[in-house]
Amino acid sequence: MIRRYRSLPLRSRLALLVAAAVAFGVAAVSVSCWFIVQGKVYEQVDSDLQKAAARPQPYTDVLGTLDSCPQTPQAATNDFLRTRDSYYLQLVKADGTPCVSSNSVGTVRVTDADKEVIRNATSRKGIVRNGTDTNGNDVRVLTLPLVVSTGIGSEPRLYPNTALVVAVSLKNTQNTLNDLALLLLLVSGIGVVGAGAVGLAVARAGLRPVDKLTEAVEHIARTEDLTTRIPVGEDSEDEIARLSRSFNSMTSALASSRELQQQLIADAGHELRTPLTSLRTNIELLTRSEETGRPLPPEDRKALLASVKAQMTELGSLIGDLQELSRPEKGQHTGKVQVVAWEDIVESALRRARLRGPELTITADLQPWYVRAEPTALERAVVNILDNAVKFSPEGGTIDVALSQGVLTVRDHGPGIAADELPHVFDRFWRSPSARALPGSGLGLSIVARTVQQAGGEVSLRPAQGGGTVATVRLPGAPTPPPETPQHEGP
Repeated sequence: MIRRYRSLPLRSRLALLVAAAVAFGVAAVSVSCWFIVQGKVYEQVDSDLQKAAARPQPYTDVLGTLDSCPQTPQAATNDFLRTRDSYYLQLVKADGTPCVSSNSVGTVRVTDADKEVIRNATSRKGIVRNGTDTNGNDVRVLTLPLVVSTGIGSEPRLYPNTALVVAVSLKNTQNTLNDLALLLLLVSGIGVVGAGAVGLAVARAGLRPVDKLTEAVEHIARTEDLTTRIPVGEDSEDEIARLSRSFNSMTSALASSRELQQQLIADAGHELRTPLTSLRTNIELLTRSEETGRPLPPEDRKALLASVKAQMTELGSLIGDLQELSRPEKGQHTGKVQVVAWEDIVESALRRARLRGPELTITADLQPWYVRAEPTALERAVVNILDNAVKFSPEGGTIDVALSQGVLTVRDHGPGIAADELPHVFDRFWRSPSARALPGSGLGLSIVARTVQQAGGEVSLRPAQGGGTVATVRLPGAPTPPPETPQHEGP
């Protein structure tokens, strides 16, 4: 049943839920109404029975009969005991034998509760109960101790060992209650069906934006058109509007991501084409010289092999940079983020930079600073900054490196960067026109920006006074390492 319910469309499930909720409410109200009406009707019947037996009546014509109670109840000649409409009035002895009855059709069946009233007659308390007559008809019964008056002006007194039973048929009452139950059932059925129809209409109206969203998703899945947007009212703040805005934001992000991916593929293909073309040309030249039997001069062969090696190195570096940029922006790093001494990472990067520019003078003033980052990625970012400084520094020039209060500055004395080129220095594959003849892929500073952002810092480039460029990296941290979390040892 649950599986079948879950397989229904959402609007059908909402309509069923509304109908079920209304059915429960209507059933509760109907049942409560029926019981309340039943109680009121029975209260009215009991009140009528109390009025019928309220005042003492002369029983002088039946007292003798009570003393010698026959097996068959005698029909009473007293007006009080004669049948009044649908009332039963009868006198009952202590053993439960009905002696005098006002109804020739039948008598009310006597129960132990009626006998208990006779035994406790001095309290003059009676009982009201449901019962049947000798013909099986349902009646409402009031049993009271018998109080008689033997004459005008005499005091009413209890007649010993006798009770007065007053009853009325419940046929009309039950018919009324049955009619009420049928009416409530009919109204409840109409209410449930109407609630289901209204719930279905409301579900259709409420889920219309969801239908539009579904159509948009299906359209995107079918056409891969990420420019599709769902119209949302400016003043709409409900859940559907929030969902639509979130969907539009998601498709915008996907479209932007695909554009960046396509741009990355195009730029990577462009950058890979140059070293691959040069590499293929050099290899073909070497192959042709071997096939024709005319070897190249040793100097040319050596230069050609050095060019092949440099191109292979450039190609490997480019592939490594592409792999670095292909990682997710957040999470899933190849290394583990931890607290590291930034000055040690800068020292390691300086050793590599000095090997790449042995003719340069690199000065360093490093103060302790501890940051939370991925050590390998952070060292590569520092190496990329120093590589740029080495690449653009004149022969015999100086590079000044300083680390103070979490701010790393690298200043070279090269040609510097034009002001109109500064906004593009951290773009992927972007290279200054003056640097396109130099080796490199244009990805180094992009990797620097990404690594610094992942560590929660900032990076910037600006022209230096007197010529050159100053690269600045700020990372949050502290001059002392954080205290280690104490380890709880077992007993």
